[in-house]
Amino acid sequence: MSEKARRKPEAAKTPPPRARKKVERAGKAPSQRMLRVGEEVRHVLSEIFTRHDFRDPDLSDVLITVTEVRMSPDIKHATAFVTRLGRTDIDAKLPALARAAPFFRAQIAHAMRLRVAPDVTFQPDTALEYAMHINELMRAPEVAKDLG
Repeated sequence: MSEKARRKPEAAKTPPPRARKKVERAGKAPSQRMLRVGEEVRHVLSEIFTRHDFRDPDLSDVLITVTEVRMSPDIKHATAFVTRLGRTDIDAKLPALARAAPFFRAQIAHAMRLRVAPDVTFQPDTALEYAMHINELMRAPEVAKDLG
């Protein structure tokens, strides 16, 4: 058997370059484009929440803050992390935000020049609550004794 014939099965085992690139992207940090588009989507969503242009009565009197937007590698999906400053009842507003998602997508499409407007999903931002919990733990007498 010739050496060329032996090499063909090995070449068939390696995935095509595009498939390999997607696998490599999954474990890495977001690209500059993902970060840039995510920040622009955050600005657009914040502006929409500031104007209160909602038909949904559940969202008409609510002040919502968009803390972060994470984009998928293909820029077709956006996850917006939202919170209500000073309140912890954002979970009650998530169904209303999900109902209004097509409206947000249309507003993003009008405000940004993208080939495809991203689908927006909303998640509660618990980072502030977690930071307050850690701060409370650090001030506990048992921990303060170990730190001092």
